Amino acid sequence: MPTPDSGQVSLYSVKGKLKIIDFWASWCGPCRMENPNMVKLYDDFKDKGLAVISVSLDERKAAWTQAIQKDGMPWVHVSDLKGWKSEVVKLYNVDSVPCILVLDENNRILAKNIRAEKLRAFVEERLGK
Repeated sequence: MPTPDSGQVSLYSVKGKLKIIDFWASWCGPCRMENPNMVKLYDDFKDKGLAVISVSLDERKAAWTQAIQKDGMPWVHVSDLKGWKSEVVKLYNVDSVPCILVLDENNRILAKNIRAEKLRAFVEERLGK
């Protein structure tokens, strides 16, 4: 999928002991409220093997990239700018945002739609404190 700098990233090419795929959008209030929690989680566990891949359902590149900068999200971001018509939305059966998937290093889905404290506890359990 396309990155903000017009590169390409496969969701499965990102390496990590534990991967979070975060479906979100700049226009999604609950997503934006959750972003500071994800930044903290990433900062606390990136050196222990946590990878985060954010998949935006935005249709406007400017709104998407501005939200990434404003919310200070330093991990991998992708979007085909097709919104709900994106193939990846269908692939993972995403029906609302925010939607979080947690995958193991072999890309098996371990959990779906856990956030905040539950997500932190799940990550701590697998990667240590």
